[in-house]
Amino acid sequence: KRDYRRKVVYFRSQPVMRVGGDGKCEVRLRRAWVFEDSFAAVMRLRPDDMRKRLVVKFDSEDGLDYGGVSREWFFLLSHEMFNPSYGLFEYSAHDNYTLQINPASGINPEHLDYFKFIGRVLGLAIFHHRFLDAYFVPSFYKMILNKKVTLKDLEAVDYELHRGLTWMLENDITDVLDETFTTTEDRFGEFVTIDLKPDGASVPVTEANKHEYVNLVVEYRIHRRVGEQFRAFMDGFGDVIPLDLVKVFDENELELLIGGMSDIDMDDWTKFTDYRGYEKTDQVIEWFWQCLRSWPAERKARLLQFTTGTSRVPVNGFKDLQGSDGPRRFTIEKSGDPNGLPRSHTCFNRLDLPPYQDYESLEKKLLYAIEETEGFGVE
Repeated sequence: KRDYRRKVVYFRSQPVMRVGGDGKCEVRLRRAWVFEDSFAAVMRLRPDDMRKRLVVKFDSEDGLDYGGVSREWFFLLSHEMFNPSYGLFEYSAHDNYTLQINPASGINPEHLDYFKFIGRVLGLAIFHHRFLDAYFVPSFYKMILNKKVTLKDLEAVDYELHRGLTWMLENDITDVLDETFTTTEDRFGEFVTIDLKPDGASVPVTEANKHEYVNLVVEYRIHRRVGEQFRAFMDGFGDVIPLDLVKVFDENELELLIGGMSDIDMDDWTKFTDYRGYEKTDQVIEWFWQCLRSWPAERKARLLQFTTGTSRVPVNGFKDLQGSDGPRRFTIEKSGDPNGLPRSHTCFNRLDLPPYQDYESLEKKLLYAIEETEGFGVE
């Protein structure tokens, strides 16, 4: 069974994760130049410096940093670094609150330096027990942990491509598709053909090799395409956080470690939930909300991750949840065998909940689905 809090205690107790050495890690900046001044200050630091006591000072402000100033700095910097107008990150395929690396970031000639800087800032936040106001697509956390990305992960990155590849796997493509082991990339108006494997242009996609093709497209679209940027990011991150140590977490826990656990408003969640096949007065629905309200924040966050792909709630609450095709409320659908597990459809923010016969069964199956399964029961 996963125990996020126990993992955090273990992670923080490692000698390399303790603030040490004489002196301090000082970041001085002007409030009007948060991004530029932070970049200059953080990139000047040596890796050892970043593990000393963090002190953030805004010019011409007297505030002593007992934690509040650095918390504000990370919050303000999050909004600058990840602002899509800078061209380094862009929003996911189906919302405007989860982020992914922008493959066209090279339009800024210094983009790799900025990705290294962002990696360092993420590392600093984790090391000094601070949070960033930023949430990423699930595959980004998996890449940090060096875990294999899957077709499921593509859904948040490129929904149409995910749908096309899913169709390809579910149908016989003999004499239907005329594809080779290549993909095309739009590079500032010029379409470039990229081999997915050596001499891919001369290898046709067949019913026999389509699984290999799908895996290579997924790997390219999520990882290879932004490989340079991601390596620079990880160089910076690794300057502060030992990469083998962070692997104690899974991708869902890493999201909580970086972004913190948001305080979920249960009244708002219940108010903006739709039902299919159920009425909100049905016994199983009443059990469901009773169960959720009794859970600690971490478990609520896990259910939200399981159903929507992120623990992030939009600024204006659950009424603004987005799906792959526009606004999509959290939805509970009557579906499945009472002996089976709930399933989720993250692109539609939908939970398929079987009509369980008692409260204990419902809680047991929900817990198993969100804590013991990785990718299982998720579409």
